Amino acid sequence: MEIKNYKNTSKQECQNITPEELFYQRRKFLKLGIGSLVATASVEQLLAQIGGESFMYRAMSKEEMIKINGQMLTNTPEEIATSYNNFYEFGYSKSDPKDKSKGFQARPWEISIEGEVEKPFKILVDGLLKKMSLVEKVYCFRCVEAWSMVIPWIGFELRELIDYVKPTKEAKFVRFTTLYDPKRFPMQGGFLGLNTSFLDFPYQESLRLDEANHPLTMLAVGMYGKKLLPQNGAPIRLVVPWKYGYKMIKSISKIEFLKEQPISTWEKENPKEYGFYGNVDPQVSHPRWSQASERVIGQGGGRTPTLYLNGYAKEVEHLYVGLDRAKLY
Repeated sequence: MEIKNYKNTSKQECQNITPEELFYQRRKFLKLGIGSLVATASVEQLLAQIGGESFMYRAMSKEEMIKINGQMLTNTPEEIATSYNNFYEFGYSKSDPKDKSKGFQARPWEISIEGEVEKPFKILVDGLLKKMSLVEKVYCFRCVEAWSMVIPWIGFELRELIDYVKPTKEAKFVRFTTLYDPKRFPMQGGFLGLNTSFLDFPYQESLRLDEANHPLTMLAVGMYGKKLLPQNGAPIRLVVPWKYGYKMIKSISKIEFLKEQPISTWEKENPKEYGFYGNVDPQVSHPRWSQASERVIGQGGGRTPTLYLNGYAKEVEHLYVGLDRAKLY
């Protein structure tokens, strides 16, 4: 198996990562190509190659970090990040995704690529991974409910998949759909086979194509050096660190490239509270609560001020020049 190592020379800092010397840790890629020894590797073997090394990536200056809380915070403990989750396909309680996903089978898992692409196709997720470059990145995760975590994700940059599928010039948006399977997701079936949830399943979320092409945007297949668990969106989920968590759709089974801006699940359910963009902004409150601060999960219940675009403004604010921040919610 060929493993290419790249030094991280950009020296970005992350508010919630410790110890400080890890800021400059190297980035590791696993180049997976047809005809290489990787073709016979399991997902477990691929993830094992990454080990515990991480690529710290958050656009924040040292001054901003000290101004916020004056100390370094740790990664969210794995046992908390895998037991405190929102995944309404399993239930409404934070513990439901873990408690009600026991026995969930995430393999084999097929993903359908559709819409404005050179040639639509279907592929097993493990086959897709053999064509992508895996990397570990530690991101700050911000829920719209005003709590946050720090999670080391393993996956690949979405732009690599976009290059692979070759969208047409008509493609302007990317829509993701969660698998619809009431046998695996009990809330999709509801009571006596009827959907009793307030959400219209299957869950869908979307990005503009330029957002999807940003190097911070990734499709994650693991966390904490392991495969994703069902409660965290196995086998593959979206991660966009400058957006609220509801944008980061889990258990993806379909990716579509579209001409027109689609309506996402929460936007359809309650457009007064959830918009298309879902950008983190402390100055734009949710109609029912403030977004000015966040409760840091696993850090004793303390709160910290929320940063614009979750601290990644230097990297992504150019995507929204000229747009009203209040409309980017």
